[in-house]
Amino acid sequence: MTRLIVVAALLFSFPALAQQAGMSFFISSTGSGKGADFGGLAGADKHCQSLAAAAGAGKRTWRAYLSTSGDKPVNARDRIGKGPWRNAKGEVIAKDLKELHANPNINKQTGLTEKGEPVNGRGDSPNKHDILTGSQPDGTAFPAGEDRTCGNWTKSGEGAAMVGHHDRIGLRDDDASRSWNSSHASRGCSDPALQSSGGAGLIYCFAAK
Repeated sequence: MTRLIVVAALLFSFPALAQQAGMSFFISSTGSGKGADFGGLAGADKHCQSLAAAAGAGKRTWRAYLSTSGDKPVNARDRIGKGPWRNAKGEVIAKDLKELHANPNINKQTGLTEKGEPVNGRGDSPNKHDILTGSQPDGTAFPAGEDRTCGNWTKSGEGAAMVGHHDRIGLRDDDASRSWNSSHASRGCSDPALQSSGGAGLIYCFAAK
């Protein structure tokens, strides 16, 4: 009897595992544990790669959708490949970079974690809809002198990071509130500061290859 239960459980899990193996987009189920400090872009990429590997999608090359600022800025849109991107359930998020930054299929129902689970949005407790990006609406970095990246993802104290709303809902019915990648600046870079405006230090992860 026990053996039959185990076999049945495995059979039911295979479809989910197969979908996650083909996944090319997810919202991280966890943050860095240090607010917006991921140890820079390399650390953020490693975070995405580790989560993807645990979900059975580690054969792809994963990149965090994060921009950096300064003398040599990095644009989030230039780091994530050309698409198309699918979530853990196989739903298309965007077919290419143009669609991703114009009208992507990202919302509370489709913005899933690597485990295929929804992320709390506005109205849930706690709200986690603030996703770190450091980016402008077109996926590019802010001009030099405008740090919206918490020190290029190395700070967990003072500073600010641009966030987007994965559920496309905010305090107002305007473009910023509905933006998945560029809604408003955080109140700081620590976990408590990110939580205070509805975040949990989560990031978007895309399969670049």
